[in-house]
Amino acid sequence: MTQPGRGHGLLDVFHRRYLLSLLVRKDVQIRYRGSVLGWFWSFLKPAAQFVVYYVAMGQFLGLNRGMENFAIYLFSGLVIVNLFNEAFGNGTRSIVENAALVKKIYLPRELFPVSSGFIALVNFLPQVVVLLIVCLFFGWHPNLSQIIAMLFGIVIIFVLALGLSLLFGAINVSLRDAESIVEMILMFTTWLSPVLYTLTLVHETTTPLIYFIYQLNPITAAVNLFHFAFWAPTITSPTPENVLPFVGEHVMQYGVYGLVIAFAFLAVGQLVFRHLEKNFAQDL
Repeated sequence: MTQPGRGHGLLDVFHRRYLLSLLVRKDVQIRYRGSVLGWFWSFLKPAAQFVVYYVAMGQFLGLNRGMENFAIYLFSGLVIVNLFNEAFGNGTRSIVENAALVKKIYLPRELFPVSSGFIALVNFLPQVVVLLIVCLFFGWHPNLSQIIAMLFGIVIIFVLALGLSLLFGAINVSLRDAESIVEMILMFTTWLSPVLYTLTLVHETTTPLIYFIYQLNPITAAVNLFHFAFWAPTITSPTPENVLPFVGEHVMQYGVYGLVIAFAFLAVGQLVFRHLEKNFAQDL
């Protein structure tokens, strides 16, 4: 029998993927149990969020007049940030919320943060459907590189959220302040990436060094990739002159940087998680 702390980390999750599917299926079924509208809420909530931001930022602050299809730019950034916030937030709480299982039986404890990430992906899909409908209404016509950019952005966010979930989820078992720290981090994610403003604004108001560091943020890289995948194909006669200033001149390059940094967080998160997991049962 495999003893706690003697497993193979995330590899054990892959070997026991049937348990992962059970956890994901259970949470998805429970999420809308007893709800009259059921899955419709998954479409209604992102649509309502889009309308609120569109009216507040687009109409009241006049951003609609300064950018073609600002609604698409805004919404495409929001949905990918929402994916990160849900995966990271739920992943941080996942060990504590499954304390009964952790204390009674041994199974790869990484299952819980990983399942939180996949559950977030399931809840993310209706948001993408709403985004696609809006984009098609505005004449969305992506090329292959833009389709790849969309998938690339999702991978970056999933890896980053999983790494941070392993890190903070493990710390949260013995130090519940970690959960409060994560909540504070999530308050700033929308503002620390070009969702409610453009990359051009950052370039014009910061030094080259700060601008470079800003673009190394994996969330910024993922948001730019989603802008490139969804917003850019809706622009009338898109050219580098009217697209790249808003999404970055080297979208894919910074995407690679972002993915490397996300994997670095994953490695650190797994290392800390495996170091602390032997104390999970007694700390819970």
